[in-house]
Amino acid sequence: MFMKNLLFNACSITVFCLILSCANTVSKTANTKKTESFKNTTPNIAYATFGTGCFWCSEAQFEMLNGVIEAESGYMGGTVANPTYKQVCTGETGHAEVINIAFDTTQISFDELIKAFFVAHDPTQLNRQGNDVGTQYRSVIFYHNPLQKDLSEKYISALDLAKAYDKPIVTKIEAAQTFYPAENYHQQYYELNKSEPYCRFVIAPKMEKFNKVFKDKLKPVAKN
Repeated sequence: MFMKNLLFNACSITVFCLILSCANTVSKTANTKKTESFKNTTPNIAYATFGTGCFWCSEAQFEMLNGVIEAESGYMGGTVANPTYKQVCTGETGHAEVINIAFDTTQISFDELIKAFFVAHDPTQLNRQGNDVGTQYRSVIFYHNPLQKDLSEKYISALDLAKAYDKPIVTKIEAAQTFYPAENYHQQYYELNKSEPYCRFVIAPKMEKFNKVFKDKLKPVAKN
């Protein structure tokens, strides 16, 4: 894994406020129904799939949000079945590193996950995030139903219209495809490797800033 840019490339608090204001212009019902690709029979569970660059960072961020049942690192959007991390890193399979999120719609909405998506990374960087360069690091939303697609398009249009960023948003919006879980050593990478330099100097600062923005949306801290 390439070293990540130490700067927090996601939205500032000002941009986050703009994202919040966008909520008034889009539908609030994106996940009141089960997603079309659903295999889970639990009625209140839905899925969202985002590519925000390195999945090590994104998985740790989304796992903190109350209502997120699981955030799993993996690959989507390519042409090779069951790709390995080594294959995806070549950029030749067409896959993006993604987080596949299972969430409880009674606790968190797709709207709120979209807000977190735009805070978790810089959506103006084309096929890269910081020092990570390649189509596998592209900014992308894989929608699971037409409502997710519509909501994603409206958020991007509203943010661009508000000039929330110095450059246009380059986030792709694509239909969800087969999700391939990443190798076991990628899962919960930050949680299991907090003492490693990469986690301490790259992921931890992003986690701290993500925490500040979503302090009212975080899971309760377990008491010992």
